[in-house]
Amino acid sequence: MLSLSLAQTSERAILIQKIKFADKKIPLMDKGTKIIMRKILIVEDDEKLCRELGTFLTNNGYQAESLPEGEYTVKATLEAQPDLVLLDLGLPGTDGLYLCRELRKVCELPVIVITSQDTQMAELMSMSQGADDFVTKPFHLQILLARIEAVLKRVYREPVVKEQQQLGAFTLDVARAVIASKEGSAELTKNELRILDCLARRRNEIVSRDDLISHLWDSELFVDDNTLTVNMTRLRGKLEAIGVRNVIQTKRGLGYVLLCDTESM
Repeated sequence: MLSLSLAQTSERAILIQKIKFADKKIPLMDKGTKIIMRKILIVEDDEKLCRELGTFLTNNGYQAESLPEGEYTVKATLEAQPDLVLLDLGLPGTDGLYLCRELRKVCELPVIVITSQDTQMAELMSMSQGADDFVTKPFHLQILLARIEAVLKRVYREPVVKEQQQLGAFTLDVARAVIASKEGSAELTKNELRILDCLARRRNEIVSRDDLISHLWDSELFVDDNTLTVNMTRLRGKLEAIGVRNVIQTKRGLGYVLLCDTESM
């Protein structure tokens, strides 16, 4: 059972949290693009996994925080004010399913269950208690990241653009339109930023020229095939200027791919 019952959480505090989670405000960076640095709360008793997840999420532009052992409660979760919870089912002293159910009673905070219980019954129970998604251990970090982004986009009905993204040997700072590596930094134009952001969202996957042009059209920027070629050349030049070479590769007849190192666990 939870060390602190729901009844011990004041009604006023719960009401405040309901309002906060229902009324998230996202500052505008630029026309057509919204920027926010989402906060992910890790509720997991494996300290090594917590550290690894925290580092990975931070490197991918999220704020990451974990609850101390023994504080796996509704009150502690709400006080952290996260945008999403990664919740393990096998917590010492409590039941992850119970915590998920009690959270769902007081707020719409999205929850992704991460567990070693690789059974259909565990997944069914998690979803029936209010979980938004279910991921079994061991999992691939990039797959977990994609699940997180999908849930955030669905719940908050906003395109989530992370302020800073670690893309292998360099970092993309979306808010400042800057790429940086150990050898230096460079500012990007609006078109270059949109192109790189589109490739980063689908890193290590081929993105067609048509998809890139459509992405830029969605952002209300006029881009034709020749403009895309020119901007791609300039973007590659800026990456090379900071010592990052051959990360954007052309796949003839298919499109482009941004190559980034991936991790798994």
